[in-house]
Amino acid sequence: MSLRHALLGLLAQGPASGYDLTRAFDGGIGQYAWQAGHSRIYPELGKMAEAGLVVVDETGPRGRKSYALTDEGRTELRRWMLHWPERTAVRDETVLRMFLVQSLEPDDARRLLEGIAEHCAAELAKLRPVMDEVDAEHDPREPVPFGRLAGEYGLRQYEAVHGWALWSLERMGATVPG
Repeated sequence: MSLRHALLGLLAQGPASGYDLTRAFDGGIGQYAWQAGHSRIYPELGKMAEAGLVVVDETGPRGRKSYALTDEGRTELRRWMLHWPERTAVRDETVLRMFLVQSLEPDDARRLLEGIAEHCAAELAKLRPVMDEVDAEHDPREPVPFGRLAGEYGLRQYEAVHGWALWSLERMGATVPG
């Protein structure tokens, strides 16, 4: 994935300034999917404008620019979204720990697995009410709110990793935390 495609996806929701886009990365997108700060976002917006993927929609006070997706940008986003890569470069620290957990002494392995289970339970406790609130405010006749599908993915991922950590503790003969 690239920053360019993340920006195209955000701009597909409507015009936004570099500041607005930076704030989106400060939230859930940056926390769960792709991190980027203003020092990377603003130069990329300039490159995207040069490539014809976005245009400056309006210029406001103090030169604040609002960017909008062009037809070429929407085409590129669609191409990228529908082309599932055969192989991706993976750098997932959690999965790496899962591979290496058995390299630890049993007490340390249990401590790590308990920490993973606790972390996932805590994230579920934070994310589930947010998703419940989104669902409660959403009219089912309207399109699914932006980010809701990703939120569900996050819930299910935390549930899966939580279950895996508990299963691993049981396999190791450890007492599973309640």
